[in-house]
Amino acid sequence: MSGGAREVLAVLVAGHGRTFAEEAGIRLRNTPQPLYRTLVMACLLSARIRGSVALATTRALYDAGLRDPRRTAGATWQERVDALGRGGYRRYDERTATQLGDGARLLLDRWGGDPRRMRGAADGDLDELRRLLREMPGLGPAGVDIFLREVQRVWPEVAPHLDAKALRGAARLGLPGEPERLLELAGDTEPAVLAAALVRAALDKSVVEDCLRRARGT
Repeated sequence: MSGGAREVLAVLVAGHGRTFAEEAGIRLRNTPQPLYRTLVMACLLSARIRGSVALATTRALYDAGLRDPRRTAGATWQERVDALGRGGYRRYDERTATQLGDGARLLLDRWGGDPRRMRGAADGDLDELRRLLREMPGLGPAGVDIFLREVQRVWPEVAPHLDAKALRGAARLGLPGEPERLLELAGDTEPAVLAAALVRAALDKSVVEDCLRRARGT
């Protein structure tokens, strides 16, 4: 079982181990702008809309100049709606345009526009960090998990973060359901990369079928 599980994980990570931030064009570092863009991406991905659309919209917001909370708050509501529409995010564009504006203003007013201050206020307490993140408009439990899966790459106290969605992907692949065991089987794979790959398996049946087929060598 262990050998087979290691092979499945190796195939999964090799083929699908790209973080969602990377796919959205975010070069994630522990600096305000990429962290803010990752927050926005998490909000977009948590809605009932195709992930590819949410990621394209994250890029469209950047291309429209809405790259940090100050620029997002300073844009008009219609400018935010238009940028969302260019990314294909039309089903929730009006509500999301409002949430983006409100969230940017909250981040500016309370945290000086810097998500790292939220991290500092939590002081290593993951439950407190979750609570503070939930105060961001449009960022529910699913969005918080998306954000934490990504930022564990630059916020070590969050890692390893394999949430329920990642564990669902593991189950679909016939892999163990214990995060510690998955990390052991994945060897040197970064937790953020492992989490992203497992989530892709949870979201896409073809990822599961492809990985199992290639792991069997068929």
